[in-house]
Amino acid sequence: MNKNSDNKTAILLMHCTDRQGIVQNVTEFIDNNRGNIVELDEHVDREENVFFMRIVWELKNFLIPEDKIGDFFEVQIAAKYNMRFNLYFSDQKPRMAIFVSKMSHCLFDVLSRVQSGEWDVEVPLIISNHADLEPVAHGFGIPFKVFPVTKENKAEQEAKEIALLKNHRADFIVLARYMQVLSPAFIKEFPDKIINIHHSFLPAFPGAKPYHSAYKRGVKIIGATSHYVTEDLDEGPIIAQDVAHITHKDSVDDLVRKGRDLEKIVLSAAVYEHIQRRTMVYNNRTVVFR
Repeated sequence: MNKNSDNKTAILLMHCTDRQGIVQNVTEFIDNNRGNIVELDEHVDREENVFFMRIVWELKNFLIPEDKIGDFFEVQIAAKYNMRFNLYFSDQKPRMAIFVSKMSHCLFDVLSRVQSGEWDVEVPLIISNHADLEPVAHGFGIPFKVFPVTKENKAEQEAKEIALLKNHRADFIVLARYMQVLSPAFIKEFPDKIINIHHSFLPAFPGAKPYHSAYKRGVKIIGATSHYVTEDLDEGPIIAQDVAHITHKDSVDDLVRKGRDLEKIVLSAAVYEHIQRRTMVYNNRTVVFR
C-alpha cells in the first residue's frame, strides 16, 4: 500500500549521452505508474552531447513503493541509456552544516533564512576555527564546535570534523566565509556537497584584499561567486554569481560594504538552488534548473 501524503513529490535528476526517446521513456515510466508530473526541465550540452533533465512528480497514487522507485527506474530506464541519476523526495529535509571563521555577515544571513522558514533545512551544527561567533550560534540554538587549525594539526582536526559531520548526518556543507583551505582528503568525503562563497567575480582580483586591488584598478563593477569546492582552489563548478556597479565616488569601505551584501545574496542563492535539488555537476560545470 502506498502511504505517501497528498503533497509529497519525487525529484529525479539525471544525465546521459543524448539520444532520441529519453524524455518519452522517462515520462512514460512515471505516467504508466500513475504519477502526475508537475515540473520538467531539460538541457542538451551540444558540445559534449550530454542530456540533462530534472523531473518532479506527485507520489499520491503512484504504484511503485517509494523505497523501490530507484530500483525500478534503474532497471527499466537508466540501464538502457547508461544514465546516472539521483532520486530525492520532498519530505527529505536536507541537513546543512555551516563552517565559519570570524566574519559574521554570511552566517547571519543564512541562519535568518533558516529561522524564518524560507529554507526547509536543518542545521545540526556550526564548525569554526575560532570561537568568535559562538554567541551567534547559541542565539539561534545551534551547537557550535571549535577546531583551531594549524599547519601541524590540520589533518588531525579535519579527521575530527569529518567524524563529527558524519555523526550529525550532515548532507552538505556551507562555507560562510570560512578562511581555511580544505584538504583534498576532506573534499573527497563530500563531493559536490561543499558550497563556498568567493569575494570576487571569478576569476579576478584574488588574494586577501580583493576590494583594495579592485579600488586601485578603478573598477566599475565588483562581484561575488558561489561554487562547489574542488581540489583546485576557487576553480570549482560555479552555481551563482552577481555584480554591483561602482563609481569613482566609492571608497574602499563602500566596496567592502557592497561586496559583503553581494556575498550574502550570492551564497544564499546558491544554497537555495542546492536544497531545491536544482543543480547538477558535469565536467566542472553546473547545470542549474531555475
